[in-house]
Amino acid sequence: MSVFEMGYFLLLVILFLGGLAFFFYPVEEKEYHLTELENYQKEIDSLKLEEEIKRQERKKVSFNPNFISDYKGYILGMSVEELDRLHAYRKKGLWITSAKDFQKVTQVSDSLLNAMIPLFLFPEWSVKSRNLRTVSIHRIKKDLNFVSAEELIGTCKIPDFIAERIIKYRDKLQGFLADEQLEEVYGLYKWQRENILKLYTVKQKKTVQKINVNKATVEELLTVPYFDFETAIQIREFIEENKSISELGELRGIEGFDRFKINRIALYLYAD
Repeated sequence: MSVFEMGYFLLLVILFLGGLAFFFYPVEEKEYHLTELENYQKEIDSLKLEEEIKRQERKKVSFNPNFISDYKGYILGMSVEELDRLHAYRKKGLWITSAKDFQKVTQVSDSLLNAMIPLFLFPEWSVKSRNLRTVSIHRIKKDLNFVSAEELIGTCKIPDFIAERIIKYRDKLQGFLADEQLEEVYGLYKWQRENILKLYTVKQKKTVQKINVNKATVEELLTVPYFDFETAIQIREFIEENKSISELGELRGIEGFDRFKINRIALYLYAD
């Protein structure tokens, strides 16, 4: 056997022994301890929960909506655009004194506003100012129960026939008990009604002795402006069939009685 052949043979032997050693030699595998991993994950979850609790607590702190920082706005859920509107408004030297003002300026959604309202803390001077402004506006307005058709035509730009219709309807009711009764005037548009209510409101109204619908006679029911004889009979029969009612809302069982009508007759009736 030549030297070359001997070398070649030794190489094969070495390779063979190396393969056997690699195959049979136990490879030390890294063991993963599941318990440690679970504990680690629990620790992470605990930290996340703690941070979330702190975030929620920060959200519950009352604040003046005139001074909302970018960070505070982010925590509350406000968008960048909503915050920019607020900051631009404040830079003009203007103040927000109510939740309505806040929504008007920032344009936040109703759902977000409702979540924020319990946290709003307006300064005392702004609350007093808002209350005084409301009282002043009420004092400036004239009494809707004493306005003439000529005044409605001149000051509110109401057509003469509509103005006359308002006065006639007021006489039929023997005076308005609430501003909302203007909605019942046929042909009066919403914008016309709003124009009237900017200048007039119900101040002096007749004293109404409310009637217990459970004990009312047909004659007594006829004193309610919204009832005719047929309606009075229907109510009386409905009460007798049901023995009595605990609230006026139950009158919806009578055809033609919707929420709108029940709200109106609540000015004259009650259930006991």
